[in-house]
Amino acid sequence: MNLSKSFLSTVVFCLATMTLAQAEPNPQVKIQTTLGEIVVELYPAKAPKTVANFLQYVDEGFYNNTIFHRVIDNFMIQGGGFTPDYTQKQTRAPVLNEANNGLKNDRGTIAMARTADPQSATAQFYINVANNTPLNFTAETPRGWGYCVFGKVTKGMEVVDAIRKLPTAQGGPFMSDLPQTPVIITNVSRIATALPPTKKPGK
Repeated sequence: MNLSKSFLSTVVFCLATMTLAQAEPNPQVKIQTTLGEIVVELYPAKAPKTVANFLQYVDEGFYNNTIFHRVIDNFMIQGGGFTPDYTQKQTRAPVLNEANNGLKNDRGTIAMARTADPQSATAQFYINVANNTPLNFTAETPRGWGYCVFGKVTKGMEVVDAIRKLPTAQGGPFMSDLPQTPVIITNVSRIATALPPTKKPGK
């Protein structure tokens, strides 16, 4: 009898834990720029290491006073790695590429920027302003790894579109695609989210 009660208690505990995990909302981040506010919802269930890496940079204030340094209309806007005087910020070690998570580089999604090395993403991110199918994962090969999507803009796409329409040119260490009007990321912070109210059992 005691064994049955113990088993039942274990089952109830597991179900309660699963329900709590399902109820917990995805983290949200506010990217405040000199052209307005962008809110991004992150997907830790799909890209756990990438989201944890990004949030650590957010919590450290790493992105504050950085710029969108690469802007290409009908493609993407990229930032989070350089200060307004074009100094590249020092980062932690690269994060594992999780582009094989099923998420696509569609308009409005946020993804990790990297070099030609598929496992080189650190802090820089970009926001897609079009459906960029060539950036999606196809295979675990140097050419097929793609770029890891880890969230999506939920508010402020008009700000993203305003940034992508800015005239660009050569500047500082950049041969092209640098906005002639600097777009500064003044602050990036988490948005507090509350758990949905627990439903009380009926009488």
